Amino acid sequence: MTRVALVQVASPETESQTDRIARVEAMLRSHEDVDFFVLPELWSAGYFSFEGYESLAEPLDGPTVQMGRRVARELGAYVHIGSIVERDEEGKLHNTAVLIDREGRIAQTYRKIHVFGYKSLEAQMLTPGTTLSVVETPLGQTASTTCYDLRFPGLWQQLSDRGATAVIVPAAWPAARREHWRLLSQARAVEHQAWILAVNSCGEQHGVSLGGYSRLVDPAGRILVECGEDEQVAVVDIDAELVTEIREHFPVLGDRLDDYSGISSESGAEV
Repeated sequence: MTRVALVQVASPETESQTDRIARVEAMLRSHEDVDFFVLPELWSAGYFSFEGYESLAEPLDGPTVQMGRRVARELGAYVHIGSIVERDEEGKLHNTAVLIDREGRIAQTYRKIHVFGYKSLEAQMLTPGTTLSVVETPLGQTASTTCYDLRFPGLWQQLSDRGATAVIVPAAWPAARREHWRLLSQARAVEHQAWILAVNSCGEQHGVSLGGYSRLVDPAGRILVECGEDEQVAVVDIDAELVTEIREHFPVLGDRLDDYSGISSESGAEV
């Protein structure tokens, strides 16, 4: 069994990035028996703090990742830090998820492919990613996506085609579309018979109410734990081998075609 902590965080604009990182580190350290922590999207900068992206951007050895490395190493746990505003070597900004192993090494990075444009400046300010990887962790074959990616089934088909059995989804999903968050996170688990660790932000940022309701969905679509609207740490034990059991019992993935584009568009209507 693997003990997972979904760490649902608020990012009020009255709190500095330095203070927030220190506060969240204390939250993680108060759960020493956890094997795998997961944090939300852009929690240290604040997703809706668009005017601060330039000043709050950091490289992969910046303060947010360094905190994650430190906690991972000292607690002997995996830490998925959610995502940061990453500044790359060319000066471009990305929404980058980072997974750190229990030795404090970066095990995976994922630059968000579907940057968000609806009532958001993310698509104007951040450069989309171009890679999609799967790595071995205590959760099984593990992939990262981020927030808006949840809406794009083509990306998810690639993940299961590449062997993913667990997908981490850090998010800053607004309360106004919370039911979409709950529906899609459960649907992706059912479609791909995979663990979904969906960790959302909460509270208010620059007049936007974040949705909360972080949740862990098992490969049969069952909700094992779900947070409410406020900041909290939800801890649950999972058995990574359940994916194999469910896929063998109901082998839907084996019936999926590799490519649907060649299917005829003829209607069969009488003329």
